[in-house]
Amino acid sequence: MRAREIDSQLSTLNYPLAVRARLTKDFRFESAQTLPNVPPTHKCGRMHGHSFLMEITVEGEVNPATGWIYDHSEISKAMNPLVEMLDHAYLNEIPGLENPTIELMAHWFWQKLAPQLPGLAEIVIHETPTARCSYRGE
Repeated sequence: MRAREIDSQLSTLNYPLAVRARLTKDFRFESAQTLPNVPPTHKCGRMHGHSFLMEITVEGEVNPATGWIYDHSEISKAMNPLVEMLDHAYLNEIPGLENPTIELMAHWFWQKLAPQLPGLAEIVIHETPTARCSYRGE
């Protein structure tokens, strides 16, 4: 169906002309890490691993012709190579993640994703079911 036909159909449904929304897509990966800058007795100074859950959120105007901000697959296309790099890897060996705290990981992901994902609004990294970091590019 052509965009003009979709626009016509949407206007008959009283579809609002300006809708702003946030779209979030989740990704998972397993990685090992050591936090080199913690006190010598801190448990995170020893090698350990996490089952990371990442939420990538984009924000923008909903296109009235498609009904979405943009295709979810665009988020996957940007994120999948990073997941492949980090899954079952030792994070400290990844350039830029020598001290892989979730705060610094969120910033690292932002730098990699922002050029590819217009409207990137937030990255949330869960390292356990009860511990996470939220980063908004600031």
